Formats: sequence, C-alpha cells, structure tokens
Amino acid sequence: MKIAIVHGPNLNMLGKRDVNHYGMMTLDDINCHIQNTFPKVDFEFFQSNHEGAIIDFLQETACDAIVINAGAYTHTSIAIRDCLETIKLIKVEVHLSNIYEREAFRKINYIKDVVNQTFFGKKEQSYMDAVTYILEKMSNF
Repeated sequence: MKIAIVHGPNLNMLGKRDVNHYGMMTLDDINCHIQNTFPKVDFEFFQSNHEGAIIDFLQETACDAIVINAGAYTHTSIAIRDCLETIKLIKVEVHLSNIYEREAFRKINYIKDVVNQTFFGKKEQSYMDAVTYILEKMSNF
C-alpha cells in the first residue's frame, strides 16, 4: 500500500512557526515520525507552497490513498477542492491546530466535504490518526 502525504504552504516552516498551534516538530521530523510509526507502509511525501503544484501532484499520484494538510489553501482554494472531489481514493484531511478554535477566516473549510475524514488539533498526532484511519478502511475492502 502506498499513501501520499501532501503538505501545503508554509508547512516547510514548521519548527519556526508558533509552537502553540503547530508543535515543535519540523516537517522532516513529522515525515520521519510517520514513516517510523508505520514502517510497512510505502509513503510518498510532497510539500509545496504553490497551489498548482499541489493540484498537479494530486492529479498524477499513483498512490492508494491521500493524507492532505492543505494549510492555508484549506480556507481559500476552490481549485484544490475541485481536484480532490474528482479523485476516487480515500482522502483524509489533517491540520496540526484546531482550525475551528482559531481566527474566523480559518473556520472556512472548502475541502471538508470532499474528503472521507478530517483530523485536527492534535499536532503531529493528527497525521498518525489519519494514517490509522486509512489502514483500517483499506483492510475492510
């Protein structure tokens, strides 16, 4: 099984951002933590600050499932939403912080209705919960 882990804009700056919202781990730390927690799963990690690059990656992925932290694009990108809507894989949205307890503009979520599940507010554990969810769903097929 191969799972794509897609990180959106500014997630490459983890470790330098507000630790109260995003935790202390860097993006590399999170990717390593995911891989080490699930050593039997093949992961493809991707990060971009560019909306079109994220869409291109999603459209071209040869993975069995997707975990996406669209970052700020969650609140602004109808294009990423439309792309996710066309993909017929298990898709899970994650956020390190609880976007629903933050600024009003972060409560707008354009992708929540085109993914199978959302995990948020548990920092890196949100990713672990997402992968666990996918593994449980895939074992039921």
